[in-house]
Amino acid sequence: MTNAYDKAFAQSINDPDGFWTGPAEDCHWYKKWDKVLDDSNKPFYRWFTGGEVNTCYNALDYHIENGRGGQHALIYDSPVTNTIRKYTYVQLRDEVARFAGVLFNQGVAKGDRVIIYMPMIAEAAIAMLACARIGAVHSVVFGGFAAKELATRIDDAKPKVIVSASCGIEVKRVIAYKPLLDKAIDFAEFKPEKCVIFQRPMEEASMVAGRDVDWMEAMESAQPQDCVPVAATDPLYILYTSGTTGEPKGVVRDNGGHMVALKWSMKAVYNVDAGDVYWAASDVGWVVGHSYIVYAPLLQGCTTILFEGKPVGTPDAGVFWRVISEHKVKCMFTAPTAFRAIKREDPRAELMKNYDLSCFKTLFLAGERLDPDTLHWAENCLKIPVIDHWWQTETGWAICANCMGIHDFPVKMGSPTKPAPGWNVQVVDPDCNVVKTGEIGALVVKLPLPPGTLPSLWQNDKRYVESYLEEFPGYYKTADAGYIDEEGYVYVMSRTDDIINVAGHRLSTGAMEEVLADHPEVAECAVLGVEDQLKGQVPVGFLVLNAGVDRPHEDIVKEVIAMVRDRIGPVAAFKTATVVKRLPKTRSGKILRGTIQKIADNQQYKVPATIDDPTILVEMEEALIGIGYAKARK
Repeated sequence: MTNAYDKAFAQSINDPDGFWTGPAEDCHWYKKWDKVLDDSNKPFYRWFTGGEVNTCYNALDYHIENGRGGQHALIYDSPVTNTIRKYTYVQLRDEVARFAGVLFNQGVAKGDRVIIYMPMIAEAAIAMLACARIGAVHSVVFGGFAAKELATRIDDAKPKVIVSASCGIEVKRVIAYKPLLDKAIDFAEFKPEKCVIFQRPMEEASMVAGRDVDWMEAMESAQPQDCVPVAATDPLYILYTSGTTGEPKGVVRDNGGHMVALKWSMKAVYNVDAGDVYWAASDVGWVVGHSYIVYAPLLQGCTTILFEGKPVGTPDAGVFWRVISEHKVKCMFTAPTAFRAIKREDPRAELMKNYDLSCFKTLFLAGERLDPDTLHWAENCLKIPVIDHWWQTETGWAICANCMGIHDFPVKMGSPTKPAPGWNVQVVDPDCNVVKTGEIGALVVKLPLPPGTLPSLWQNDKRYVESYLEEFPGYYKTADAGYIDEEGYVYVMSRTDDIINVAGHRLSTGAMEEVLADHPEVAECAVLGVEDQLKGQVPVGFLVLNAGVDRPHEDIVKEVIAMVRDRIGPVAAFKTATVVKRLPKTRSGKILRGTIQKIADNQQYKVPATIDDPTILVEMEEALIGIGYAKARK
């Protein structure tokens, strides 16, 4: 017996033109498309060729014309500055149109690039939408990124203008952005013509005469700009993948397919309607911030929340509950690491009792594997569906999800449920043969990819093919490993390079992490394979404990080793684990497993530009030396 999901999925694969026509007709077009799916230049598939649109018009003006002008479009909530500011659709449209005038006055026109190097303030979203309004291509670089990394992006995108702020705030620490920006421009071969700087009261930036423009002063004299029609296949933005070293890899997102897929996903995946309050607790510098702080909620006519804070420490582990309660959030999307941090600080969720969360209907988690312990904790505390879903910077929206607006499937631990409509997910071996049900292999997506995904890399079609399409011809390589069970549920076990070979046995470190995370005193963990002369590789575990645990660490280590032996078996050869204060992560919350592995294997490594705190690598080195792996470096 089929359900609504089965019907939608089957049509999306067998009749993509028919399937995506409905969502496309739900958007505003200046000129309707000639072709829904254009496959005339494989493997470079394009969506809605011949159509003309404007993403900003669909996100703002469209709703005003349809009676939502007085509804809140954006709520800026900043516990680090003690500020809450709300914008109606009319107010946000007016700010965006005026800042589009600022960019116009600096010579920015359709097709020009604008780099946005901003903290989590409303002006970051305003700058993004202003670029979209006049057909400029924005490239948001995570605020506070190192100068050399920003310089590589300047050289690749060649922006006419850079938009920045005087500073960002990390909990209680003020980070001056302008010196980093100035240094990046010095490093870069390409020089932007102008920099527009938003001065924050916590840190005033020094301005370069003739180049730097004050945001507020420029806004006073700017004339609001109307939306500029662009081709559906024109780029909306470039987003450089986190962790990039050397030549950056700029993921391109087009206007038409992106607009159609993201608006459709708000109801289909998240079950959110126009007028609902939606909160993605991420950063505009990451793909989640692009897709689900700025674009998708506004395309759907929702109220979106832009949060400048952390899950703990701003001021405590109850801040998420405060935001949900105060702003009547219906659906939230964040990373599992945020909930692990909350669970570690407040394991019994005592702070949750201070807030009325009756408005809160669903929690979505993504960005890394969701361990069963965190899932159970969130479900038990919140008493609402907690939905794991899987996607990537390149894909722009969910590859797999429990599509709550189509059909609510039973949750299976460790699985983001089934492929979303449009995603023909398969599992293949190294020779590109589809493996048997339940066997681990490379997770791939049969081409064409659905709308909203990357059509290519910025001015680098060759690298796009080499990076994503070459290894498995006819498929997009996700670089994740996993399997599909007999009911069609997808299990994302780990990155393909996290499958380790222990004495000829291929084992998933992700499966071992699930076991470790199930220990009641473990808040967070990581498992990685390190070199071993006898077995080739052996797994080593790293444990971060819940706050207040005072038992001997060696007892906990013995217990998790026994758990792995019991659940996975002696074949895992899991005999070594150590307790650490914290794990090295990117600013988006992903554990830097590759860097830890290089430390363990005594290899040279580069401190990743995206790392949250470089001093943690010294702590990891000391921990590895303590268990007999890494050697002290000179």
